[in-house]
Amino acid sequence: MMKIKKIIGVLSYRPRREFQAAKEQPPSTHGYDFHHSRGEFDGLSSPSTEVIIMRNVSIVGIGQTPVNEHWDKSLRELATRAVVGAMKDAGAGPDDVDALYVGNMASGAFTGQEHLGALVADYAGLQGVEAVKVEAACGAGGAAFRQGYLAVAGGMKDVVVVVGVEKMTEKLNGDATSILATAADADYEVDHGLSFVALNALLMRRYMHEYDLTHIDFAPFAINAHRNAVHNENAMFPFEVDESRVKTARMIADPITLLDSSPIADGAAAVVLCSADTARTFTQHPVRVLASSLATDTVAIHNRRDPLFLDGAAKSVAKAYDQAGVGPNDINFFELHDAFSIMAALSLEASGFFDRGQAVREAQNCEISRQGRIPIQTLGGLKARGHPVGATGMYQIVEASMQLRGEAGGAQLPNARLGMTQNIGGSGATVVTHILEAER
Repeated sequence: MMKIKKIIGVLSYRPRREFQAAKEQPPSTHGYDFHHSRGEFDGLSSPSTEVIIMRNVSIVGIGQTPVNEHWDKSLRELATRAVVGAMKDAGAGPDDVDALYVGNMASGAFTGQEHLGALVADYAGLQGVEAVKVEAACGAGGAAFRQGYLAVAGGMKDVVVVVGVEKMTEKLNGDATSILATAADADYEVDHGLSFVALNALLMRRYMHEYDLTHIDFAPFAINAHRNAVHNENAMFPFEVDESRVKTARMIADPITLLDSSPIADGAAAVVLCSADTARTFTQHPVRVLASSLATDTVAIHNRRDPLFLDGAAKSVAKAYDQAGVGPNDINFFELHDAFSIMAALSLEASGFFDRGQAVREAQNCEISRQGRIPIQTLGGLKARGHPVGATGMYQIVEASMQLRGEAGGAQLPNARLGMTQNIGGSGATVVTHILEAER
C-alpha cells in the first residue's frame, strides 16, 4: 500500500507564513527545492496533514494509433483502435473493465461530436460501463490518466481504460488555430488577436532578451526530437533535421519558426490500469505509477508573477517528487510538453533539471540527448511525433511505458527505470505530471 500526504496549503505545500521566505529564495527555482535524491527527498511540510491509504496502481496494457492526417478514419475509430490495442496488450476482456476515461480537448469544435464517453464505450465493446470525457485543453490526456489512476488507487474501480484522442486535420489551419485559442484567456488574450503561437513567440522573445540568446540557440530541441522520431514507427515526421534546416525554416510568428512548432494531427493512445496487486495476472511487464499530480496557474500569461517561470509546472512536479520519494537526479528520462521550443526550455527549468536561463545552453551541450543528463523527446516528442492535443498526454504515458518495458527499439535508453511525463494545458495553466517506474 502507498501512503500519500494530503497537503492543505498553497505554493508547493508552503503555509502562508512561509510565503515571504519563499519569495526570498534564489530566483532559479522560485522557492522550490528540487535538489534531492531518492531516499533523501523529504518534501515540504505543511502545518496540517493527514495520511490517506491508497492502492498502488500499474499500467498493464498500452495501445496507440500512428499520428498522422487520418482522412479515412473517424474520431471514434481512432479511439476504438487504441482502446482495443491496449486491452489486447493487457489480455483484458470487456467484462474486466470497470470504467473508461476519454481525454479530449475539442471534439465538438473539430468534428461536431461530443458525448465521447458513451460513444467510445459503445464502439470499443464496453457498452454499459461508466464512461466520461475529461477536458483540460492540451492537458486533457494527462488529466484523464490522473482520473483513471485515482479511481483505481482509491479503490473505487479495479480495472480502468484511459484513452486520449483528437481529430484535428479536417479543419482548415485558420479554423484549427481559432479552436486551439479557446484554451487561452478569451477576454484578455484571444480578443486582442493573440493565438497560441503568438503567445509562445512573446515568451521566446523575452527569454532571448533576458538570457542573451539568439533563435538558432534553440535548434537542439528540434534536432533532438527529429533524431529520436526516426525510431518511432508511429511518428508523423520520422526524419532528421540539421541546424541549417532550422535556420531556414519558415517563420510563423517571429521568432518562432515551423521547426519550433509541433504539428496539429490526428491520433489516439490508450492504457489499461489496475491495482499493482493484480497487475501480473494481466502482464509480466507492468509499469508502476509512482506519482500523479496536477496543478494550475493563471490562464492569461500577463497575470503571472513571472511569465518566464512555469509556476504550475513547479507545483505539479514538486508534489510528484514528494509522492514518489525522488528528486530530479533520479529521473532517467523526461517526456515533456514541447509544443514549442520555448515551452521545452521552460519545462526543464521549472521541473528542476536546469537552473533558470540554462536549459537552452544545456541543450546545446547535448544534455537532452539520449546520452545526456536528462533525455527528452525520446520517441520524437510533440515536435516530431505530432500533437493531437487531447491525445498527447496519453502518447507520453504510452511512450514512457515503452521505454520502461524495454520496447522503444532504436530509441531505447539503457537501464531506464524511472520516467517522468508532463502534459501542459494552455500556456502553462494546467500541468499534469506523472512518474512511472519499471517493475522488475
